[in-house]
Amino acid sequence: MSPTPSAVALIGLGKMGANMARRLARGGVTVHGYDTAAETRQALSAEYAQITAHDSLVSAISALPQPRLVWLMLPAGEISEQTLNTILPLLSAGDVVIDGANAYYKDSQARAARLRALGIGFVDAGVSGGVWGGDNGYTIMLGGHEADIARVRPLVEVLAPAADRGWLHCGPNGAGHYVKMVHNGIEYGMMQAFAEGFALMEAKQDLNLDLAAVSEVWRHGSVIRSWLLDLTADTLQQDTTLSDIQPKVPDSGEGRWTVLEAVELGVPAPVISNALFMRFASQGKHDYASKLLAMMRKAFGGHAVGKA
Repeated sequence: MSPTPSAVALIGLGKMGANMARRLARGGVTVHGYDTAAETRQALSAEYAQITAHDSLVSAISALPQPRLVWLMLPAGEISEQTLNTILPLLSAGDVVIDGANAYYKDSQARAARLRALGIGFVDAGVSGGVWGGDNGYTIMLGGHEADIARVRPLVEVLAPAADRGWLHCGPNGAGHYVKMVHNGIEYGMMQAFAEGFALMEAKQDLNLDLAAVSEVWRHGSVIRSWLLDLTADTLQQDTTLSDIQPKVPDSGEGRWTVLEAVELGVPAPVISNALFMRFASQGKHDYASKLLAMMRKAFGGHAVGKA
């Protein structure tokens, strides 16, 4: 294991960022955290002596010894861009910024070039593990120059499930976020397959299938056993009807980017594409088309049309 760095500034202490701060603190890293929510800052500071939550970006970054490591765990897009613009004047040559957002890889390449011109390193880090990563460790996919990766490696070895597994230097800047983008596209497809399979079983009412029991038996030795199946089984143990759940599934953007990349490269990705389109449908974006289909049937066959 590489020597653990003394400190890091962690910007963004939401569910994932906060759990990362806790894991780093348990691994011996001093964390100078910042979040816009005062309650979040206060709660984390009270939990670990290794975590100091600051009330400003300036305070968090100024508390670091130089050269600095600053890890951003913010939503991709405008918030990340604004924060980067805010902290840039506070940084010096030799510092390294790690972007742990689900950012578009081309944006990460542009940011890396911008920071490189100032002598500041940039590492794009795709982070997977969700709310469970604090206990189980995170899978981390890194893009950047070898020297910057070497600086970040001790942190990654603490955050990963183990120092020698669960993380990878995928390639140059952009590679980390590209691999994470494809990872999330695959996730869309796997989730859609499980959802459709269980919907088929739920619809076969005459067999009176116990979906919780089915999901549990599949977890042990089956070809489709996985963490997603584990989570599905946990859900069905609590509630098999899901009657109180709104049938709407947001998409975070990475599925869209994966499909766009497939088109750009000419690589067929029908499962991922269809899973993305089904999310659009769940958001009501298929409603107009369905209404028009109903009116077509009425026009050529005289079929009745239901009124909202």
